[in-house]
Amino acid sequence: MIFKNKYTYILVLGLSFGACTSVKKTELQLKGGNYISEVWQSDRGDGTYTNPILYADYSDPDVIRVKDDYYMTASSFNCIPGLPILHSKDLVNWQIVNYALEQQIPEAVFNIPQHSKGVWAPAIRFHKGEFYIYWGDPDFGVYMIKTKDIYGKWSKPILVMSGKGIIDPCPLWDGENTYLIHAWAGSRAGINSMLAINKMNVEGTMVLDEGQNVFDAHDKHHTMEGPKLYKKDGYYYIFAPAGGVENGWQVVMRSKNIYGPYEDKIVLEQGSTAINGPHQGAWVTTPDDASWFIHFQDQGVYGRVLHLQPIEWKEAWPMIGKDYDGNGVGEPVLSNVKPIVGNGLSVIHPFESDEFENGKAGLQWQWYANSSVKWSAQIPGTDYLRLFTINQKEEPNLWNVPNLLLQKLPAPDFTATTKVKLTTEWETSGKKAGLLLMGKSYAYAAIAYHDGKYWVQQISCVNANEGTLEKLIEEKPLNSNEVQLRMKITAPNAACRFSYSENGIDFFEIGQEAIAEKDLWISAKIGVFAISQPNVRIGGYADFDWFRITK
Repeated sequence: MIFKNKYTYILVLGLSFGACTSVKKTELQLKGGNYISEVWQSDRGDGTYTNPILYADYSDPDVIRVKDDYYMTASSFNCIPGLPILHSKDLVNWQIVNYALEQQIPEAVFNIPQHSKGVWAPAIRFHKGEFYIYWGDPDFGVYMIKTKDIYGKWSKPILVMSGKGIIDPCPLWDGENTYLIHAWAGSRAGINSMLAINKMNVEGTMVLDEGQNVFDAHDKHHTMEGPKLYKKDGYYYIFAPAGGVENGWQVVMRSKNIYGPYEDKIVLEQGSTAINGPHQGAWVTTPDDASWFIHFQDQGVYGRVLHLQPIEWKEAWPMIGKDYDGNGVGEPVLSNVKPIVGNGLSVIHPFESDEFENGKAGLQWQWYANSSVKWSAQIPGTDYLRLFTINQKEEPNLWNVPNLLLQKLPAPDFTATTKVKLTTEWETSGKKAGLLLMGKSYAYAAIAYHDGKYWVQQISCVNANEGTLEKLIEEKPLNSNEVQLRMKITAPNAACRFSYSENGIDFFEIGQEAIAEKDLWISAKIGVFAISQPNVRIGGYADFDWFRITK
């Protein structure tokens, strides 16, 4: 659908609420038809880049190349739609083009937020004309979905291997044999730091045996997980992180036999750099056969941000990054020459701002649980997002409320502003809509209705995951049911100050500074919501005119 909107967006295909949508050619906005972030840019424009390439929470990334195109997915845990699909032409500039998972199963379980559960450490592969994604759900087992069109609809999940604590799977098609490597989650399986390989049927839809342990990491590489299985020049290679997300390192194992024994070598560590825990990611090659590694760095409240490292092969071992101290182990680089330059490649970033054309949210947004069509109007021809004030039932706070529409923090420092109009329908107290900074502790600015008036509020909730009640920090009366809400986030701990405006020009601070706190295994998130208190008459909605990320 092509149109002109408030910022001359060229093309937007919104994120369907309850169904997966996609973008064939995502030509959103501002410069040359590409979305350009005001708050984070890795590409220097001179053939070089600076890490992180994405300052956002794309945890446990996996990347493949198909001809001249690169595709990435990442852990999505309880957020829906899940399994984001990102596309790049140069491994530095990325855009969101689809989601592979419409709803998590079992649906009855994931219809409410299941924090830290759901989709763990997926692997994406391309085999005989089809794209595959495997992931481990720590409570149910290994699932697989596939498609012939990565921009289109994916298949329903197939349970390849059931069981608790079976995580981080990765397939390998090797001639007539098909294998699946995986790790173990100690919290469910009662064992960790072990890697196992199962044989699969040729379709990759089910395992055929109990599996065989191929590497015991307890002695040297505790907390090993996230294995990726490859084959190169007669060797089977396992790339796997160890040591934990905050302070770990990257290990590579190799063997001429897929079941081992495997030699092991640390190939990437923090060393003298400021990049902690550099590990867990994907080895990918360019058309000229150069090797690169995309991995995450744990940045606390900002989540696991992505870095790109060159790989140099020496004596059939990869060294990732640069060996600054000469000990034979790579360390992460802060900047480097881009893997691919020229050919008219342009700067492009994942969506952040959104004009909500045709009543839909863009691909940057996810719900906190399986979505429902009842949460939003989605009327074609509208230029705002209408969220209904859904009853939050008897929840003490927003921790277990599924209809929170959220996106990742895009940078260390940024400003988010939205314009919202609240309609109560029956002049009923207890309805509100707002701008939210969500985590285990959270805060928001909202427009609310009570005592016959509209108010702007700042609310905070400390340790929401423990069932604590929200606290009203400050509220001020409004002259109408429409207001602009703003949050300003600043490094290093994502401190947040809220402000509001009734004329769109003059903004006034409200409340007090809030310190963001991440969710269990994901970053803090920002977004919008509309809710109603329990035992309040149904009806009411909030129209969000736009949502904009600026400096």
